[in-house]
Amino acid sequence: MNLDKSLAKAVVEINQTANTFRSSIVICTDDKYIDAKSILGLTYSVLSSKNFKLEIHGPDEEKAKTAMMRVFMRNGLPVEA
Repeated sequence: MNLDKSLAKAVVEINQTANTFRSSIVICTDDKYIDAKSILGLTYSVLSSKNFKLEIHGPDEEKAKTAMMRVFMRNGLPVEA
């Protein structure tokens, strides 16, 4: 149960952080591409995947990359950019 709560918290935090930026933030995992601003897509990917890669493009991509990396690390999710 604790794991489910921490994953749910991670999904919400990733989504809320992504939505503060204008850049496009896509999470690549396995063979899927998920819009970090989509809570439904995030829920599925975080629950079913072990590794994540960020693809960020837009006017504030450097700030978005830094913030998103922090969120993933804080939640114990392996990520690369």
